[in-house]
Amino acid sequence: MEERSAVEYGRLREIAERLAEHAPDSFRGYEISGDEIVMMMSSSRPHEFIALRIRQQLDQQIPSFLVAHTGGEVEDASLGKLRRPDLIVVPDAVFAENTMAPFHPHDVALVAEIVSPSNHSTDYVEKMHDYPAMGIPLYLLVDPRKGTIAALSDPGPGLGGEGPVTAPAVITPSATR
Repeated sequence: MEERSAVEYGRLREIAERLAEHAPDSFRGYEISGDEIVMMMSSSRPHEFIALRIRQQLDQQIPSFLVAHTGGEVEDASLGKLRRPDLIVVPDAVFAENTMAPFHPHDVALVAEIVSPSNHSTDYVEKMHDYPAMGIPLYLLVDPRKGTIAALSDPGPGLGGEGPVTAPAVITPSATR
């Protein structure tokens, strides 16, 4: 990333922080991608419930050195990207670090997004590009509107593939209850 771009990202981050200081109580945070700041409002109860259920299911399946967490920021300043996935999986050692800094994408094993009815294109287009660009190996895209989950992987050159691999699945009633 050239120096001018790093400076521009820093400026966007400062602007977003100033905006956040004046945000309403329902403000959840912000995301930055490219030259865009997206202010995010709190998620709906069904949205949060789905994230909780996914986290509970992952807790039963992932190795004990990993932590599934509903929240947190993932930042790659060199790419000019700051995202707030609905769920992340990181090593517990990284999660336990005494810092308020966003998680580094190279520490993130998985992100999950629950598609919002109001901005579904962000999850299907921008984030589908951003997460692999940040080096995050697995992206779960949960779409309650369609009743589907897509597991997207971008193994990259030399790691078994040249692009995203998609394995769609259907959300069953037991997955959301």
